[in-house]
Formats: sequence, C-alpha cells, structure tokens
Amino acid sequence: MATVLRPYALARGEGEALWFLGTPTWVKATGEQTGGALGLVEQVIPAGSASPWHVHHAEDEAFYVVEGEMTFICGDERIAAGPGTWVWGPRGVPHGFRVEGTAPARLLLLTTPAGFERFVVEMGEPATEGGAPPTGEPDTEALMALAAKYRLDILGPLPD
Repeated sequence: MATVLRPYALARGEGEALWFLGTPTWVKATGEQTGGALGLVEQVIPAGSASPWHVHHAEDEAFYVVEGEMTFICGDERIAAGPGTWVWGPRGVPHGFRVEGTAPARLLLLTTPAGFERFVVEMGEPATEGGAPPTGEPDTEALMALAAKYRLDILGPLPD
C-alpha cells in the first residue's frame, strides 16, 4: 500500500524531542513524512561544542545556521558561518563543525535523501521539557556500530 504524503508544519521547538550526543534536538521531518525525499533536524548546540569529523555515504547533508557563530570544515574548505549561512556537504566528503564564541548555535541539518534522521532517533535519548541532558560521554562502541549501520564513517575529532 502506498503512503499518502500530507502537508504539515512544525514551529520552533516542535517535533520529536531528543538529546542527541548531549545536544537538544528536534526531528522536524522524516523519510516516512517526506516519501524518502529528505530528513530535517533542528539542534541547539552549546558554545565550544564540535561534531566529530565524519563522512556520509548514503546522503548529502546541508546546514543552515539560524543563530550563533560556527566554523564548518568540509573537505579542505573552512567556512566561517553566522546566522543565515547555508553550507552544503556532499556525500563522500568528510566534514564537521564547531560552535564558536560564548553563545550556543541553533542549526538546521537537512539530509537528502532521508535516512540520517533515523540515526539521530536511534542514537538519541527522549527529552522531556525542562529535563537535564544525559551525563557522561556517549558510548563510543554503540556510536560506531550505529554509524556503520547508517553508512557513516566517524573519522575522529574535528581537525584544527
């Protein structure tokens, strides 16, 4: 039976709320909702935080900085990014980001086709309003195994 796609809208802070690698995260669009076209995730990333250096093999990833100051590294490119900046990370190109300054950054992560958002959901922990983030470091072994399932390679820390 074919899935019938329907329009829908979510406001800031709406969507499935998770703690993903210690970061407040909302899943805005899933492959199930978009017919596999895209996945969209919103995050508020603390100042000084950085993603791991990684590469997607199954999807392209784009970033839109809503608030804050960030540095993106995509392949050999370094991009200083403030509010309103769009960054495209094609599949197969190692990339990552860091939040600069003393304020958190609000970021939209769009992947096409959909799929990466399922990694976020599976690796994340449910968040409740006013709840504290999980303590401690993520389980590296679980992270690496799940990344492999979703055709991601975690290459290590973000290069300086």
